[in-house]
Amino acid sequence: MNDSNLPKIFVTRQMAEKELDRLRSVAQVEVWPDSLPPSREILLQKVAGCDAMLTLLSDRIDEQVLDAAGASLKVVSNYAVGYNNIDVEAAKQRGIRVGNTPDVLTDATADLAVTLMFAATRRVNEASDQVKNGQWTTWEPNGLLGKELAGRTLGVIGMGRIGKAFAQRMVGGWNMRLVYTSRTEQADVNGSLNGLRVELDELLSQSDFISVHVALCDATREMLNEETFAKMKDGVVLVNTARGEIIDQDALVDALDSEKVFAAGLDVTTPEPLDHNHPLVQHPRTIILPHIGSATDCSRLAMAEIAVDNILAGLEGKPLRCEVNA
Repeated sequence: MNDSNLPKIFVTRQMAEKELDRLRSVAQVEVWPDSLPPSREILLQKVAGCDAMLTLLSDRIDEQVLDAAGASLKVVSNYAVGYNNIDVEAAKQRGIRVGNTPDVLTDATADLAVTLMFAATRRVNEASDQVKNGQWTTWEPNGLLGKELAGRTLGVIGMGRIGKAFAQRMVGGWNMRLVYTSRTEQADVNGSLNGLRVELDELLSQSDFISVHVALCDATREMLNEETFAKMKDGVVLVNTARGEIIDQDALVDALDSEKVFAAGLDVTTPEPLDHNHPLVQHPRTIILPHIGSATDCSRLAMAEIAVDNILAGLEGKPLRCEVNA
């Protein structure tokens, strides 16, 4: 078959070559070569006439992009669990399938949430900076005191797959008391982890440590703000591996300054990247990572596999392996 008769696919970032080769075997594939996402202008140019797009969270796929692609577009496959960067309703109205890559990054993200919890709690950034900056002079009885987690109360906001995997690690490893929020009662969590489902205000008032695992929507956008921070116990440790927009970052800075929040560990911010001069980045009791929750070799390869499966199915007019607007 002449290449010109093959479907056209635009991939907005480099990823596993093994999976890209699967696309190249059936389509004309253009992969954006830079580490930074294509500009809006370039994205609109590149999608014109495409049959499929493989996108990232940093790519805003709205009506303008869908219209620029035109009537040939059959499927948009997002290389992420989340898909708030895509106007799903607009895609549905045009008969375009939308896919994502859930489930395969649960353990990787839960592990990173544990990492952030301990790094923030034990003031790892401050301690490491002392060594790097030549400020380590002696062993101090009162120097860089952190907190201990064993037997304390852990609040998990959002008991989905990742929240549950995180809670299993913390309760099983450090015998923490678990309270959580969830749209529905989680019988397995109540049983195996002795968890207690509570309303958000109660979780905030009881928890010594809080980890955020809810999806981003209108109800969760800036759900942690000046008002909700005031309801937290003094000296709480906060971790967020979900979405940056869930936290009012200015309010978090104030809470850190007043020591309402003892320390914060964030793998997500708004925007991303967050300017290195931002008060959160410069605060001594924060540890901020560049959204690496899924950054293991196994997780990223599995995400690429699902993203490609979604595209191949969409090109054939079949249900996607992981479809968000079926």
